Amino acid sequence: MADDAEVTMKPTLGLTGLTMNAMALIAPGAFLWLTFVAQGTAGATAPAMWAGIFLALLLCLATAVCYAEMAKLYPGTGSSYYFAEQAFLNHEQGWPYARLSKFVVGWGSHLYYWIYPGVMVGVMGILVGYLVGTIWPSFMSASNPGPMFMMLVAILFSFGVSYIAHRGVNGSTSVNIAINVIQISALVVFSVMALGYRMNHPVGSLAYQFDSASGDAYTFEFATEKQTVNGQATDVVLRDASGVPKPKLDAAGKPVPFQIAYPEKDEKGNFLSHAKASSVTGMHNFGWMFVQATIAILILVGFESVTAMGGEAKNPKRHVPIAVITSLLVQGAFCYLFEYFAANYFLNSGYTMQNAVGSAAPIGDMMVVVGNAILGPGNGRIFMEFQAFTVFLAIIGTTLSCINTGARVTYAMGKDEELPDSLGALHSRNLTPHRAIWTLAAISAVVGCITVANLFGDSGALTDATVKALPQGFWSSFGYLSHDKMAALPNSLLTVTLASNFGTFVLYALSCVICMVAYHRHPNFSPLRHLFIPVFGLVANLACMAFYLIGPFMGYGTKMEPLLALGVALVWALYGGIYFMRSSKTRGRTTLVTDRQANLAL
Repeated sequence: MADDAEVTMKPTLGLTGLTMNAMALIAPGAFLWLTFVAQGTAGATAPAMWAGIFLALLLCLATAVCYAEMAKLYPGTGSSYYFAEQAFLNHEQGWPYARLSKFVVGWGSHLYYWIYPGVMVGVMGILVGYLVGTIWPSFMSASNPGPMFMMLVAILFSFGVSYIAHRGVNGSTSVNIAINVIQISALVVFSVMALGYRMNHPVGSLAYQFDSASGDAYTFEFATEKQTVNGQATDVVLRDASGVPKPKLDAAGKPVPFQIAYPEKDEKGNFLSHAKASSVTGMHNFGWMFVQATIAILILVGFESVTAMGGEAKNPKRHVPIAVITSLLVQGAFCYLFEYFAANYFLNSGYTMQNAVGSAAPIGDMMVVVGNAILGPGNGRIFMEFQAFTVFLAIIGTTLSCINTGARVTYAMGKDEELPDSLGALHSRNLTPHRAIWTLAAISAVVGCITVANLFGDSGALTDATVKALPQGFWSSFGYLSHDKMAALPNSLLTVTLASNFGTFVLYALSCVICMVAYHRHPNFSPLRHLFIPVFGLVANLACMAFYLIGPFMGYGTKMEPLLALGVALVWALYGGIYFMRSSKTRGRTTLVTDRQANLAL
């Protein structure tokens, strides 16, 4: 592969292409499937899931306005990294800090852009494991896939998607357009079915009960018996030779019908379901809402990705700002709020939040239940498999869009010699930052493996009986620890998600500041768009960051995951400072800009 220092990106993307690339990164299909379990395991805060998403949406909308306004002034490749440099260089007093500001923003953004794709490839491992377990239950448990199998899928998927990104942005855009149409349609269908199931099943009516071991739902109560597992008496579901649960029989020897209920909590105080619709949208507790928002930010990020494609846009000053806002409104304000309401309102005694916490794919489980109820017994799995295929496509689009964005920010820093300059090279034929792409592919594979290493850690720890019942083998059970050991370790999916999200909050907070700097004393200054909205965005981002530290000590959510995520961010910040000083000394560069005009000319 030949490189050419004069090779530049070509403007080929219109408004539709730009919007679809951003929408692909905010994929509602992928994230409803992904984050429901992560949000459910966040301590006792699960009842405030919808409210947390709404708060995160407000935060993102404020930040999106800042990105849109900066894109009007500085169209180009590099997103916030590029905006930071231009905003300070064009400021009468702040220009000496242009290099320092862009490095801080660029380095901080990599905490997000280099971890986020790893979360996605890990999720693909979870999804494929769930599907394999559904099709071949004797080989793999659908609800609890083997860690080694999920890691293998994560590695293969990381390099496979990176190859598509390496081939060029136009091919990526075509893939993303198709994926957006398919996944939105599919998830709206599921949401309507979930709402219909809840409204047509009042308390006491005959309904379905989900069984995680067989991966299907049944209209009868399960027969159980006391068995000793690891020295403890445990109620174990009785099963026939094929693994199907046996029905509980009444005095006449007939199966006892399963009658639905909507209990709020169990005897231990664990949240189970919402008794009414207003409970779904309620805050329940102010702190709970903030904890949920710190997780929910993962599902909404991506609107800013299109600002990294200014160099490939036909009319960047007009189309990029529109794409930023439109993508967030369609995917966030419409798709997510509707889908999450439907999924939370569906919860019932036949499938509670505690069932969801113990599953690798709770949305898939819900699809089996509503599919059986509406399409007929046995058809729930077929419905789920079709929906899972759309989620598979959505994860491809999300990961592809994120790798495209992250690689372009890395490329911009490499081109500026703030990272190794080899990362600032374009492929001569494909016009893509291929070295940055393959670097990100390797990082994503590693992060993906970490994401699935202890998927059921902390409060989601599996019981010893569940681990014992898994199909035994290297790909299906190796890597699962005992209940006590899993409970003592952090949930790997939640930890990596929070680490990525902390990077997002850092980047978004800095971007709000940059917007205020860019429009300070600018002829087009608007108090609403360039002061009040950025200040709200800054405060909201800082508040969510603060909850990483203060939330656990106030009894909100879990402790291990947010504190470990903070540790990752701190190490990254310290390493960034060391790297900046060493790089500056090696290249003979000053921290502060000394020649403003020379930098403006670049």
